Amino acid sequence: MAVEFYPFGRLSDGRQVTAAKLKNRAGASVTVLDYGATIQSLCVPARDGSLVDVVLGYDTAEEYERNGDFFGATIGRVANRIGGAAFELHGKRYELAKNDGENHLHGGTEGFDRKLWRMAAQGESLLCWRISPDGEENYPGNLKVQVLFTLTEDNRLCIGYDADTDADTLLNLTNHSYFNLNGSGDILSHRLQLSSERFCENNAVCLPTGRLLWVEGTAFDFRKEKEIGADIGAEEEQLKLAGGYDHNFVLAGKKAAVVCGDQTGIELTVETDLPGIQLYTANMLAERIGKGGRKIGRREAFCLETQLYPNAMNCWGFPSPVLHAGEHMHSETVYAFRVR
Repeated sequence: MAVEFYPFGRLSDGRQVTAAKLKNRAGASVTVLDYGATIQSLCVPARDGSLVDVVLGYDTAEEYERNGDFFGATIGRVANRIGGAAFELHGKRYELAKNDGENHLHGGTEGFDRKLWRMAAQGESLLCWRISPDGEENYPGNLKVQVLFTLTEDNRLCIGYDADTDADTLLNLTNHSYFNLNGSGDILSHRLQLSSERFCENNAVCLPTGRLLWVEGTAFDFRKEKEIGADIGAEEEQLKLAGGYDHNFVLAGKKAAVVCGDQTGIELTVETDLPGIQLYTANMLAERIGKGGRKIGRREAFCLETQLYPNAMNCWGFPSPVLHAGEHMHSETVYAFRVR
């Protein structure tokens, strides 16, 4: 499985964007851009033998630069939200960009999703890496980050994250792919199971309050497989605040989620060593044109972002996002595909 590199256009300042494609013998493939270490395409076999691109994205570098919503991007330094766009570490207060109302979201105005990463083949895998300098988006420490993408012959996309810092800092990496296992249309009939008994309570701006709520007896109970849309319109405050699902679920084991596309029979299993996963049902996705000129919009995708809990620096008892100087961080998330 050789890695194929090819040009993917230029950014507004003239810098070249490069794509790298991994393909296995079954015909499945993943295309990753050096801009944002972004998954641009992920094609897997459907029940009828055809290949379906199961992630949203764009056809040009210019569209990725112009549009928001983090399609397929590697998110950092800190995924999700930090309340008040600030944190305190060792008695020092760090003010961050307020790019989500009064809060900080997905690493700031120029997060990892907006950076050109270096990338190279590493055997049959693709390695993306960059140095985030001390003070970037006002985070402390020089941080070296590596993301390794591997596509196996049995259609497992493995994403390995590694990081080192020379000063204590915050770190919470994830991939922000928007999935549609049917390839198009809304995702309300996709069937989802989550290995979770609790989820983070959100306030009115989708910021965790620090309370963990039980899923039992609520629309958030996906312990048994059900359609994503089965309860999305329930008269529950947490759903009304977010316009649907946009919540961190507390994971009970490595096998985090299983989703199946009702039309294609494509089943996705998410495995991770991280303690949380954000289910987002594209409630706020504004209508736009995606790959192939196809119109996409609200609830035409779902995200399953493996992560530490959001707003952890402001919530007692949440797993700490602090990476200490000299401490190595390694994590792995796997997106495994098969036909049901």
